[in-house]
Amino acid sequence: MGRAFEFRKARKFKRWGQMAKTFTKIGKDIVIAVKAGGADPTGNSRLRAIIQNAKAVNMPKDNVERAIKRAVSKDQEDYKEIVYEGYAQHGIAILVETTTDNINRTVANIRSSFTKCGGSLGTQGMLDFIFTRKSAFKIAPKPEIDLEELEFELIDLGGDEVFLDTETNQINIYGEFTAFGAIQKYLEEKGHELLGADFERIPNETKELTDEQVADVEKLIERLEEDDDVQNVYHNMG
Repeated sequence: MGRAFEFRKARKFKRWGQMAKTFTKIGKDIVIAVKAGGADPTGNSRLRAIIQNAKAVNMPKDNVERAIKRAVSKDQEDYKEIVYEGYAQHGIAILVETTTDNINRTVANIRSSFTKCGGSLGTQGMLDFIFTRKSAFKIAPKPEIDLEELEFELIDLGGDEVFLDTETNQINIYGEFTAFGAIQKYLEEKGHELLGADFERIPNETKELTDEQVADVEKLIERLEEDDDVQNVYHNMG
């Protein structure tokens, strides 16, 4: 349970409190998935996972269908997925995942947020030694699910952590970044109720701060998450 505890402790903040912001994020994910693998969910595992994520946050079916139609439209511009890396105050590493149709606008906004909050924007790849990108799944618990047995079966597919999150009453599964498709296929074939599937960046090391220092860093995180181009923000605060 040691590593599982660290995963729970060090996971990124999830502040998608505003439903409209959440739907916009998922809509962009759908566009990217459709352009990469087609509009048919049966043949596009990434799209299937995103549609499941949409259901989990009660995103209306009409919204999902409109996003798919928009993705196949010639009028839809391509989104670029850009990662920005830097440091907040007190030496906290910040990694920002963005999806944008205007890179100049996005980088200007991200740099401004770092500067105004006492941080500094760095170069891509500078935080590779701090964060490891993982496949992350959430499934519904059932009495017949043996967590140790499930973890053992997933090891060969690239899974490396299975645990029950008692706060959400969901089983969390982490695996190698490249194992996403294999783990998703296994869970679907075994009839597990998939509640969410995504990628997360897990910090390999965390840094403890005082409450006052945490507040300083959170100002930057909150400002970044308010940006419409920002999809996810990760940090290594303990």
